[in-house]
Amino acid sequence: MYRFRRLRKDERIRSIMQETRLHPKDFIYPIFVTEGDNIKNPVASMPGVYQYSVDKLDEILVQIRETGIGGIMLFGLPAYKDPEGSQAYAEDGITQRAVRFIKENYPEIYIVVDICLCEYTSHGHCGMVCGNEILNDKTLPYLTRMAVSLAEAGADMVAPSDMMDGRVEAIREGLDKAGFAQIPIMAYSAKFASAYYGPFREAAHSVPGFGDRKSYQMDCANGQEALREIAADIEEGADIVMVKPALAYLDVLKEASLTFDAPLAVYNVSGEYAMVKAAAANGWIDEQRIVMENLTAMKRAGAKIIITYHAVDAAGWMQERV
Repeated sequence: MYRFRRLRKDERIRSIMQETRLHPKDFIYPIFVTEGDNIKNPVASMPGVYQYSVDKLDEILVQIRETGIGGIMLFGLPAYKDPEGSQAYAEDGITQRAVRFIKENYPEIYIVVDICLCEYTSHGHCGMVCGNEILNDKTLPYLTRMAVSLAEAGADMVAPSDMMDGRVEAIREGLDKAGFAQIPIMAYSAKFASAYYGPFREAAHSVPGFGDRKSYQMDCANGQEALREIAADIEEGADIVMVKPALAYLDVLKEASLTFDAPLAVYNVSGEYAMVKAAAANGWIDEQRIVMENLTAMKRAGAKIIITYHAVDAAGWMQERV
């Protein structure tokens, strides 16, 4: 009989035998940036998460620098919205200003920018609209324009989350023509039409004005289709591909890790975060243990990058253990 417990006898041997190890550099922390001054608005459904005006970003950026996490992902909340989402690609747009502020004051922080129109359009959809139809091909130039604008502002990576067909190829061509061939693309490749996004839509003011996003985001039941989406984005030029959400889709993440020789990201989304926070607030779970177990599962399933609202806390806990 083989005795597996010999290698579990105490913490020393368990640490030596551990197969999957988290590091703060694995994490990307999402930040919501809003118009105005002296603003730090709590997101009610996401305890510990805030909307910051640019002049209040120092507070969170200092924490990010001190914990040594891999980087941040920016989401902009404009004061003005229109059907074309013009503030998404405006030179003085909220996200552009935030990127320039961070680059000037925290040049060591790696900046990923979300490329999508939903926070900027008056109808709340991720693309151009005609009646009740979301127009795929007419959306691509706007996404490309947004990506180029944010690259000009100083973003280190662009991450298209819109789920329009062909957007990776369009953005890659646009960046290259504008002189940004060095800017990588992290594509939200397998992004499912999930109920786990609810708190994010409050935080990002991105609830669709009509209908839903099921005509462009993926059916939650479809795993093989997710692999086809990932393959298409890699072929179009994506440098990193993503599965979103995380916990209910670890099977897709694992299958992707076994199928593709490309870096994988996973987004530990707002609903997953909110459920942990709510259960911890009621004393039903040990928050730190649950968070670290969840994040370890994501890395074990194949994620190179974990986008998570737990990033700052998790990195802090890891430092305390050293």
